[in-house]
Amino acid sequence: MVDLSLRSIQNTAILVFANSAKKDGSVKKISGNTLLFEALTAQTLGIVKASGLPYYHLTEKEQHGNTFGERFTHSLQSVFDKGYAHVIAIGNDSPQLKTQHLLEASRLLQQGKSVLGPSMDGGFYLIGFHRSQFNPEQFQALPWQSPSLLKKTQTYFASKGEPAALLNVLIDVDSKRDIKRLFNFTKTLAKRWLALFSIIFHKKMAIDNIHKKVFKTNFLDIPFNKGSPFFPFPTPVVQV
Repeated sequence: MVDLSLRSIQNTAILVFANSAKKDGSVKKISGNTLLFEALTAQTLGIVKASGLPYYHLTEKEQHGNTFGERFTHSLQSVFDKGYAHVIAIGNDSPQLKTQHLLEASRLLQQGKSVLGPSMDGGFYLIGFHRSQFNPEQFQALPWQSPSLLKKTQTYFASKGEPAALLNVLIDVDSKRDIKRLFNFTKTLAKRWLALFSIIFHKKMAIDNIHKKVFKTNFLDIPFNKGSPFFPFPTPVVQV
């Protein structure tokens, strides 16, 4: 009998489609906060490595195309061209993302399903599917970076034979408004995320001091906050 977990590692790869922190800081609505995107990428790559699945991180240096849809489609094609049957694609902007989301997506793929991880803005933080469901022209034509993306992508997969399975909804960090929303989900975030998010609003510490005091340890070693929800914009409390 073939070990399904081993088979998933052999035929499924993860695409981390994420720009460098410098690029993200210049195009997203949180200008000047490259430290935030460095931390997001570091956590994302740690979670991906913990899944045991092979992965490929493509930044703006490896992406090709004039639009987001072109770059994302070409990146997916490049992973499929390596011989994988399934690809799970994620970005680097979901602080709530955990290894269990990737493993659940892999499990669903082994059952012959496509999978989407919806985000609150109408898009998705994760997409996974079999190479037989990949039509580059149709995929590229989806309404990328719009509130209708999730619904249109669901329609796309339904047209390929079966509705996509949905993971739980998470928040993507594209603006300060998204960070404000995350303060309502303290149980799913490490304390240092909350400290950094507070500092981004309050500007009460210099960036080099944040790096020294807030990100002194590895993100994956930080315990989750089990306390009550914070009020929006709490005063940061950082312990050395």
